[in-house]
Amino acid sequence: MSDHQYLEINRKAWNEKTTVHINSEFYGMKEFLAGKSSLKPIELQLLGDITGKKILHLQCHFGQDTISMARMGAEVTGVDFSDEAIHLARELSQSTGVAARFIQSDVYTLPDHHQETYDIVFTTYGVLGWLPDMNRWGEVAAHYVKPGGKLILVEFHPAVWMFDDDFSELTYSYFNRGPIIETETGSYADRTADIQPTTIGWNHPLSDVFSSLLAQDMTISHFGEYDYSPYNCLRHLEETEPGKFRFTGPCKNLPMVYSIVADKANK
Repeated sequence: MSDHQYLEINRKAWNEKTTVHINSEFYGMKEFLAGKSSLKPIELQLLGDITGKKILHLQCHFGQDTISMARMGAEVTGVDFSDEAIHLARELSQSTGVAARFIQSDVYTLPDHHQETYDIVFTTYGVLGWLPDMNRWGEVAAHYVKPGGKLILVEFHPAVWMFDDDFSELTYSYFNRGPIIETETGSYADRTADIQPTTIGWNHPLSDVFSSLLAQDMTISHFGEYDYSPYNCLRHLEETEPGKFRFTGPCKNLPMVYSIVADKANK
């Protein structure tokens, strides 16, 4: 399958999802517009004080986290391949009065038309599964980190994606065995939404993620694993502590999220 084919299928799906997500309770737009940060404790701890930092946010959706980092004093550029998401992100920047730049592009072709470098490259939650090749991702991510800078990745654990949508049985390989084509009803943000998007994704083991960064001479300075999700975005989750959602039933002991910080040497 060519890049053009999978990108167009996924772009259509994410354009549909965006129109649902922007008005969903899941994304808490009313609270966000009133000043609430969309960032979660895991990434906030990894970011630290970002005042004056220049940040590239890859796969930013419609920009809530991008704008939240800008509210913290950073100069932030958000990138997403969905034209609908970028359109709404720009509107959101205007309506909040928070300056942020947004670029419509898929990850792999971004270096063809954007050449700046950044103190931090940031990407979180449900991002890597839309990319077929981790080595190409590592090349792009490292390309944008300036010497002395870092990548911050927070992502759902690949063990989660081995299960079917109902988390009742093991369905997929832990390893990348090729494209996974699925059609869902609704969206994680609103399961009653009247959409049936088809998507193409890939599973990536942790070894592929680490290898993609190490191949670019990045140094892993942090790796964390978490037994909860900060989002209630999967089936059969319950809030066991404020802001921490864990599986019930047979999947209750699964790792759910991991985090990586990779540094570029200050040459």
